[in-house]
Amino acid sequence: MEEGEYESVLCVKPEVHVYRIPPRATNRGYRAAEWQLDQPSWSGRLRITAKGQVAYIKLEDRTSGELFAQAPVDQFPGTAVESVTDSSRYFVIRIEDGNGRRAFIGIGFGDRGDAFDFNVALQDHFKWVKQQCEFAKQAQNPDQGPKLDLGFKDGQTIKLNIANMKKKEGAAGTPRARPASTGGLSLLPPPPGGKTSTLVPPPGEQLAVGGSLVQTAGAPSSGGATTSWPQAKPATTATADIWGDFTKSTGSTSSQTQPGTGWVQF
Repeated sequence: MEEGEYESVLCVKPEVHVYRIPPRATNRGYRAAEWQLDQPSWSGRLRITAKGQVAYIKLEDRTSGELFAQAPVDQFPGTAVESVTDSSRYFVIRIEDGNGRRAFIGIGFGDRGDAFDFNVALQDHFKWVKQQCEFAKQAQNPDQGPKLDLGFKDGQTIKLNIANMKKKEGAAGTPRARPASTGGLSLLPPPPGGKTSTLVPPPGEQLAVGGSLVQTAGAPSSGGATTSWPQAKPATTATADIWGDFTKSTGSTSSQTQPGTGWVQF
C-alpha cells in the first residue's frame, strides 16, 4: 500500500450488531441460528472504506466514532467476509488488530436493505480493482490485447434495405433519360403546327417599316376582324427636301437645331 493513496468511503450504516460465534467444527458454512441473536455482544456503526485495492470494514462507536474493530478485505468473496447459510442479513468477518492477531466474529443488520448495500459495496469495489488490473496489463503489453476483426468471413454478405430504390424501367411517372446533345447548348424543337409569332405594337403607336414611320391602325372592331397594316411607301423627293442639308454630314458640331416647320441652318 502506497502512502500517497487516499481513503474513500464506500458505505455507511448507522446500526450493526456484533456476535460471538462458536468455532466451526466442519467445513459446512456458518449458521446464524446457532448464535445468540437476541444478545449481541456489541452494537454500533459500520463504515466501509477503500485505500488502494484493499477495502476495510470498520466497526465504530455511534457517538464518538472510536474504532472498535477493523477487518481488511483484499478479496471478495473470500475468507475475510463470508455469508451465513440460513440468512441474508448476517455475515462472518475476520478482524485484525494490527499486531498479527486475528479473530472471526459475526455481524448482522436489522434491515435487509442494509445487508444488501453492504454486499453490493464490496462487490463494486472489487469489480473496479479487477478492471484496473486489466488496464495495467494492457498498458504493459498492448500487442497481446484482443484485436478487433472487421473483415467479412467466408460466405458472409451484407444487405442494405433502402426504400423506393427498386422501380420498374419505364413505369408511369418515371422520367426518361434525355439523349445527350453533341453541341454545347441543346434547344427544344418548336411545337408541331406552330407559327412564328409577330410582335404587334399597341394601337396608336408608330412602327418603323423600311426606314419610315408608319402610324398603326386603331383597335379591331368588335366583330373580331383584323385591320390590315398600311404598306410602307418609298421616300419621295419632297420628303428629302424637308430634311434639307441635315442628311449630309457637315462635320461641324457647332450647329444647333430648333423645332419648327423645317430645319434651319445658321
